[in-house]
Amino acid sequence: MAPSPAALPLRNLVHKADFERLLALPARSRSAHFACHHAPGRPFVPRRPVAGVADGELSTDRTPLSTAPVDDLAHAAQWGGCVVPKRHARRAVTRSLLKRQIRAALDRHAGALPGGLWLVRLKAPFVTAQFPAAASGALSDAARAELDTLLKRARA
Repeated sequence: MAPSPAALPLRNLVHKADFERLLALPARSRSAHFACHHAPGRPFVPRRPVAGVADGELSTDRTPLSTAPVDDLAHAAQWGGCVVPKRHARRAVTRSLLKRQIRAALDRHAGALPGGLWLVRLKAPFVTAQFPAAASGALSDAARAELDTLLKRARA
């Protein structure tokens, strides 16, 4: 029996092609500071040639490839990523705090979100007059509350 999507870990997006693909799509939900993008499917998998081996020399070369998934886990899997540009969060401490908050929010809501690729990006800066410390508890609480609202809207 396949585990529920909530039991599956959220994997990280790592390839530039996945980020570009998600950013080209319209936002699934928006808040004052964040935007959430979603694409069903799987991430980009680069094909690396085997060094020192000519085509046709591998024992697995003529094996037919099957596109059918082995089980249903491939459809329930989720990959998440975040984009926090320097122009919206000047200090590295602030960028790190926001990235941690985004990853934690994606993990909290992973069981309720459909499978596929998820990207949360910071689209507007937090007002520095309201949050003067780069990594304040108030900024952390505000980001957490806004991300929870954003991801609850993204489920629908």
